[in-house]
Amino acid sequence: MATKKLKTILITGGAGFIGSNLVEYLFTRYPDYRLLVLDALTYAGKLDSLPEGIKGSPRFEFWHGNVCNGDLVSALVSQASVVVHLAAESHVARSVYDNRVFFETDVLGTQTVANAVVKHYRGVERFIHVSSSEVYGTGLEIPMTEGHPLNPSTPYASAKAGADRLVYSYGITYDIPAVIIRPFNNYGPHQHLEKVLPRFITRALRDEPLTIHGPGTSTRDWLFVEDCCAALDRAMHVDLERIRGRTVNVGTGRELDVLTIARRVLQALGKADTLMTFMRERPGQVARHCAATETARDLLGWEAQTSFEAGLGRTIDWYRQNREWWKEQVWMETVQIRTKSGEIDYH
Repeated sequence: MATKKLKTILITGGAGFIGSNLVEYLFTRYPDYRLLVLDALTYAGKLDSLPEGIKGSPRFEFWHGNVCNGDLVSALVSQASVVVHLAAESHVARSVYDNRVFFETDVLGTQTVANAVVKHYRGVERFIHVSSSEVYGTGLEIPMTEGHPLNPSTPYASAKAGADRLVYSYGITYDIPAVIIRPFNNYGPHQHLEKVLPRFITRALRDEPLTIHGPGTSTRDWLFVEDCCAALDRAMHVDLERIRGRTVNVGTGRELDVLTIARRVLQALGKADTLMTFMRERPGQVARHCAATETARDLLGWEAQTSFEAGLGRTIDWYRQNREWWKEQVWMETVQIRTKSGEIDYH
């Protein structure tokens, strides 16, 4: 009897934060899918983020390599029905400290993947590019629709904006089946300590100060990573003609400021507010972010299901139970930045 051919999904950056969660999400829900993962395993990518049961499965295949490697990317795309492009450098403060690698990975890496999709267009059913809400800069209006101007305010954000528009242009020029997803601030298990929520949580667990930039009034739309995976799942499976060439925000439509987040973490862990400390504002800081959710609801049939309170509880539980996973990252939780005046800050 002939063996059923499995549908192949390529996930670039599949050992990173969102990527590893997406791999687990798809693996458990689609037993007839084969998952290819490409990841350079930089400081933010860890194979330990993937369960042993997945890594040992014949439905999973891992390739260690750079997304700018055209031959490797082309070989993997040639096998895939769906390409989900997540590989990127993604830390705002680190982009101030070392900006060149952000443009190499985020822009040239995206060009490499998009060129491979053009080359193998007969086999690729859809190409999902995962952009970022950071491309908008500070919200000129709240909530922020997909038509909001792109005003990136950091090297990371500008690199993501370049990649975002590159994919859009390839859709127009080469008619590839591209979809652009712009997630707002994801949080949850497997996130590197350089990001604010895991840093707050693990510092509170160690009884160390939670450092807040400026007055802590900057707001973000906080999206639990499992909800983001559900949105990407929908982007993979809804009728292509509904979303081809479209850009879709993925957020909750609710904004919370960083000071409130710090207090919620301390309260959940039974720590005093005196554990908070304040420092100068981060260069290029975005003041407000909050997603308009109508397009995701209309095109994907998707809405966030996890309240911030529930998602924070699940996230705290994960970091409390997985100290071995994150303790080696403690030394990387801040980045040294030299200000315009020549002073040194740690963000």
